[in-house]
Order: sequence, then C-alpha cells, then structure tokens
Amino acid sequence: MRDRGAATILVLAFGLFLTMAGVAAAAVGAARVGRHAARTAADLGALAGAAQAVFGPELACARAEQLVTANAGRMTACAVDGLEITVRAEVVVRAVPGLDRRAVATARAGPVSAPPP
Repeated sequence: MRDRGAATILVLAFGLFLTMAGVAAAAVGAARVGRHAARTAADLGALAGAAQAVFGPELACARAEQLVTANAGRMTACAVDGLEITVRAEVVVRAVPGLDRRAVATARAGPVSAPPP
C-alpha cells in the first residue's frame, strides 16, 4: 500500500475547516455587534427626540438624527405622534471585506403614562 502524503492532505483539510469556521464566527460576531450598535443609536436618538417633542416634530427629529449620527448610524425614519417619537436607525456592518450589510433597529420613546391615583 502506498499511503504516503495522506496525512498531509488530512492536515491541510482540517486547517481549511478551522479557518472557515473562524471566518464564519467572526461574521456572526460582527453581525451581533452591528445589531447592538443599531439598537443603541435608535434608542438614544428616540430618547433625545422625545425630550424635544414638546417643541415640534422638526426639532425633535433633528435632535434624534444628531444622536443617531453621533452613534455611527443613519436615521431612516422619524415619526412624532404627540409627545411620542419613533426612530428607525441603520448601521453598516462590515463582516467580510467587500460584503457590507445593514443592521436596522426601531425605538420609541415618550412620556410615561400612569394610571390616576
């Protein structure tokens, strides 16, 4: 029997498997970080906008956009209903070079309603 070199092929195949598993794990990790970044940007934008909702939707959405942008996001939607604001933000995720994805999150903020005493 001539099995010379079979171990080399097996080691190379195992190394390739480990490399691909590492790349896949890094992509999943980048996606999770992007999702959290989008949530943070949307949450902070909604909170900042809610504080300005008394002064009108233009000012509230402008303030929300400032905070979304400061958190490396892009505001794609803003709606003010009374004193309640809804902000949608997206963040670019670069998991694999040359393959950009977007993580999107929506947040709502406004006054707390409590039942009368």
